[in-house]
Amino acid sequence: MADSLVLRALRGNARHLDLGGKQLRRVPKAVGRLQALTRLQLRNNLITELPAELQTLDNLTDLNLGNNSLEALPEVLKHLTQLKKLHLFGNKLGNLSPSVLEGLGHLVFLNLNDNKLTTLPAEMDRLLELKYLYVNNNQLGSIPNKLCLLQHLCELHLANNNLKLLPHDIGYLTNLKKLSLPRNQIEELPELLELKLDELYYEQNPLLEKNLISSAQQNEVLSLQEITARYIMDEMTSNTINSIFKHYSEVKKILENASKCAVCGKSFLNTWLECVTFVDLTRKIRMTSPARVIPVRAFLCSYGCFNKPGHHYYGIATP
Repeated sequence: MADSLVLRALRGNARHLDLGGKQLRRVPKAVGRLQALTRLQLRNNLITELPAELQTLDNLTDLNLGNNSLEALPEVLKHLTQLKKLHLFGNKLGNLSPSVLEGLGHLVFLNLNDNKLTTLPAEMDRLLELKYLYVNNNQLGSIPNKLCLLQHLCELHLANNNLKLLPHDIGYLTNLKKLSLPRNQIEELPELLELKLDELYYEQNPLLEKNLISSAQQNEVLSLQEITARYIMDEMTSNTINSIFKHYSEVKKILENASKCAVCGKSFLNTWLECVTFVDLTRKIRMTSPARVIPVRAFLCSYGCFNKPGHHYYGIATP
């Protein structure tokens, strides 16, 4: 049946081919001869790999491999450089090959729902045109900070994973309008998140509650590296720092992990106080959760800033 459909498509120089639900264990190699093909449907089969012959599909923009038996990203995908939509839901993917991601720079839509992913590679930042990312129903324990470099991303779906935190820099996703986080282990949301979204879904997460208690403050002892890093970031201009980065790559690597204090605005490296502020988002964001006031994460550089009057940041008490 599949071979006859491919033969018919070859005769008609087809742009679309649907081989979904054919119980295929392999894709006919002749599909690679369909040079005009722009959309290929292979969903609901038993496919474990793709033939190398598909790399000639230079015009393919839409590929659906949902509900198959893939355990790894097929290597041939890195040659399909014009792909804009890729469905990989309902497979057995345990990881994503960075080398394959290199060739998918034009992807706009990526569906990875219902797989076995425990993490996403940092090379996701190569998907520079990505707007819609679905990774629901996996086993993600973390999200790489480099995902925050995807400036075109407008929807991020991460429901039903094992996430405890979101990247601190997620606020840099300036076009992000919809964030779905239900059924994770998240206690607090990142700083500045409320300024970006139209829709936020976070039900069934163990969010922190605002219950005030007294606590003792520890003496702060900064390391020499911390003192030096704070001095460099506070006293030197951006031009001077960029000049240093050109000659000392290790310094650049260290200072790239710096953050800014939510109270004084000064930079710090590794020593901070993790706090939260409670934000009412009902007038800003569409939500389904009954909890309207949510904890938003913030970092303070010292107890000196924490003890200053006039701010609304609270320390976190652990049992």
